[in-house]
Amino acid sequence: MHLVYACAPLSVASLAGAQPVPSGPPPRRIVQLSALLAMFAFFTAQIVSALLPNAPVLVVASAGGLALDVYLQYRDPGLLSLLGKVRFDVTVRQLLRDMLIVVGLLRIDDVGELSETAPLLVALCVFYAAHFACQAAAVLVRRTRTLPIVTRNIDASALKLTTAPPRILARRQGHRLLTFSIPATIGLLGTAATGDGLWGAIGLGITLVMIFGGTAYLATWLLPKKRAKSEAKVMEWLDKWLAAYKPTVAMYFSGGTTSAYQANMWLSTLSAIDAKPLIVLRERFMVQKIEATDVPIICFPKVTTMFSLENSTLKMMLHPANAAKTSQVLRIPTIKHAFINHGESDKLSSCNPYAKAYDEVWVAGPAARERYALAEVGVEDKDIVEVGRPQLAPIRPYSGAPTGPYTTVLYAPTWEGWDGNPGNTSVVLAGENIVRELLADDGVRLLYKPHPMTGSVDPRAGAANERIQAMIREANTKRSGSRPGAEAAAELARRTVELDKLTSTHFRESADELERMLLQGKPQGNREAAIAEATLAWEKAYWAAFPEWEHQIITDARPGIFACFNEADLLVSDVSSVVSDWLSSEKPYAVANTSGMSEEAFRAGFPTVSAGVILTPEAKGVPALLESVRHPEKDTFTAARAELKEHLLGPSDPPSLARFNAAIDALCRKADERRVRMEDRLADEIPSPRGAVEALESEAPEDSVNA
Repeated sequence: MHLVYACAPLSVASLAGAQPVPSGPPPRRIVQLSALLAMFAFFTAQIVSALLPNAPVLVVASAGGLALDVYLQYRDPGLLSLLGKVRFDVTVRQLLRDMLIVVGLLRIDDVGELSETAPLLVALCVFYAAHFACQAAAVLVRRTRTLPIVTRNIDASALKLTTAPPRILARRQGHRLLTFSIPATIGLLGTAATGDGLWGAIGLGITLVMIFGGTAYLATWLLPKKRAKSEAKVMEWLDKWLAAYKPTVAMYFSGGTTSAYQANMWLSTLSAIDAKPLIVLRERFMVQKIEATDVPIICFPKVTTMFSLENSTLKMMLHPANAAKTSQVLRIPTIKHAFINHGESDKLSSCNPYAKAYDEVWVAGPAARERYALAEVGVEDKDIVEVGRPQLAPIRPYSGAPTGPYTTVLYAPTWEGWDGNPGNTSVVLAGENIVRELLADDGVRLLYKPHPMTGSVDPRAGAANERIQAMIREANTKRSGSRPGAEAAAELARRTVELDKLTSTHFRESADELERMLLQGKPQGNREAAIAEATLAWEKAYWAAFPEWEHQIITDARPGIFACFNEADLLVSDVSSVVSDWLSSEKPYAVANTSGMSEEAFRAGFPTVSAGVILTPEAKGVPALLESVRHPEKDTFTAARAELKEHLLGPSDPPSLARFNAAIDALCRKADERRVRMEDRLADEIPSPRGAVEALESEAPEDSVNA
């Protein structure tokens, strides 16, 4: 039997009794502190040895300090950023290091003559002047390579896109300074050790050649041949592209680095609609966060450039999430807006008052319509449109009781959330008890897929998550049986490589926005269909690569939640959109009640749990739950699940995608009708020049006209 458990967010206040998180500085902090102390020790030794003077110590301390700085620059730049906050950045450190070497040279008897050290000092100053000139060139190059928009899946070669300059020249001034300083420092230390100024001259000569050559090479990106077009030319090109492509529907998305999944869940639907789709983003980094798709993508970092959409053929926008920048696009009067959300649940966040800002709110089924009515957040019933959940098509329907020796259960808890509500997640209060009860049944195979943000707010949730995983690993050590052969592992590896090639885009280290636009300029045919086929093949190989008796801890993006749905016979979850999606299969499910409410109040307050078993934090009902899954005649919720499915997701006929397309057509017609009304109104209010002349002539006296 296969067991799936989906867990809701857990509040901090409800985590009493959880084991404390170990205190004390982690090993990495100790290493970082040691590195900083070593750096200051090297500088101290440099100062003392330069003033004494002591050439051997000066050489060792200077070389050691430079080596440590270079190492940290490449391996732990975050540590050095702390020094930058107190104005002791890489430029100050290297300048101090070089000046201490020069002071040492002036005090060493063998090389202390000014006539010998003056040329070296002048050459060193020239190097720093060249370094700052190179940095100025780097700033200019970056500015010329920052366009007002960023695109993907659009052929933008007309914008004269070129590959990026080496990153060490254009974007890493600290790496450049330290790397180019190495020959000069070695040469100066050679002079300090031997008393021969030739070593310093050779080292500084190599450094100067490197910095001047690098600056000259970087400056070639400022020449007309490599310069991208101006902002005006770019926007002119975009207007022409929009006129040629003629988009009608766009998905608008803005958010943080971890929120891209909210848009990604709609990609398959967006590519399947009948209209001409477009994806509109607002953050530059988000362009690469959107998963593989053939839909054209345009990012408008500035609101002024986004208003170019007002004069396009775009009729409506779909909004999977609310964001601060959403209000900006709502100001475009020619476009209608529909809020589609990124999941539906009984939580209050599914009825945000911001939703009343949209022209329409698209929901899955009648339950969401009722939820908005009860919430009284200003969304009128006439503006709610039921479209189902087109993304749920890959979920297979219930096919009866488990037939093999194991029942697969999916435990997929959600995270603890921001509001401290103890009912958010079951990980802290109930997770270990639920897993313990499931593992106690020899006929259960557990799939544990925690929310990736578990523990991000409440450390006790993270600690409970770690303990749950330890319990599962220990349970696996007590099981034995045959394992799939090497062929299964080889097949999974082959399918992984195949899928990675389709879904991953690899850029060289120095690639910037313009280079990525160049490489991602043209859609790769029917890429999404190929990815869907490769994903199915990968999922089949994944499950075949593990024995059917082995519990699984799934923390990677693959396999996805829907793949786990199809593998599982039972879901254990919390109040979340996971339950709504699972109901499309009509398989049994259970929800953990960690809210402190009675079961009656819990069922009344959260309609999505009404067709499932309610588990207390002690998880005492797990054995009976498993019995009902294995013997469907004991399942008292079969009819209720079918009824709740339609209540939550709407009818199966017509299909959800058909209803989604119908909603798009209807809202686009409203946009067209508004445009016609506005054009007619403007025509009435502002007569044409020809019409104005005719009106004046008709009003003039007849004799004046004849005259």
